[in-house]
Amino acid sequence: MKLKHESIEVNAGLLLVLTLVVISIGGLVEIVPLFFINDTVEEVKTADGHDAVRPYTPLEIRGRDIYVREGCYLCHSQMIRPFRDEMLRYGHYSLAAESQYDHPFQWGSKRTGPDLARVGGKYSNEWHVQHLMAPRSVVPESIMPNYPWLMKTALPYADIADRMRALNAVGVPYSETDQEYQANVKRFGVKVAEKLNILDAESNLLKQAEQGDYDGDRRRLTEMDALVAYLQVLGTMVDFKQYQEGHFAEFR
Repeated sequence: MKLKHESIEVNAGLLLVLTLVVISIGGLVEIVPLFFINDTVEEVKTADGHDAVRPYTPLEIRGRDIYVREGCYLCHSQMIRPFRDEMLRYGHYSLAAESQYDHPFQWGSKRTGPDLARVGGKYSNEWHVQHLMAPRSVVPESIMPNYPWLMKTALPYADIADRMRALNAVGVPYSETDQEYQANVKRFGVKVAEKLNILDAESNLLKQAEQGDYDGDRRRLTEMDALVAYLQVLGTMVDFKQYQEGHFAEFR
């Protein structure tokens, strides 16, 4: 005997039971596959066998803090979805591994402006500075507000070591002991491990700012230096050219 839809709607008990059955099936379809995969974070290695995705350097941490403070995430996502149109416009779809050290991560689908997951290296430092100072001078149709104070405000960094300790407490592998440092050397290589040392946080921050000269003015260290340093690292850690198409699909 066929069960008519109307008879289900007028029977609250039956409707509740059938609703629970449907929800349970849907939940199982999503949950069960997770028990048959080893990890949802992709393994991404460099040519020399080290982890390709690393935690942010002290200067990049401060840049990310400013990015979040100014609400950049409200108009720019950092998540390229695995759809052809997205990949043609922005590049390879985002990997979970690329955001494993983000607290909080910047994924999302709200895009008043373009996605920034692969913006690193796409434009010069000078372009980013001009764009942040006066967006419409480089992108006439932009509705982004001006951020001139970034160029005028000195970057506070006296608490950078404490910021790194806080991130370390939630699992980001910054080092303070020799044991942690040696673990990072094995995992990321010597050059990267040195940048992740909490004890050298201030000197590493100043060194990167001096070498990068992100705001174009070596006379002072500004918030613009930090924000541009952060933008320039986005999407640059993984060399997708060394992987065959579909390589990362097994982790989805």
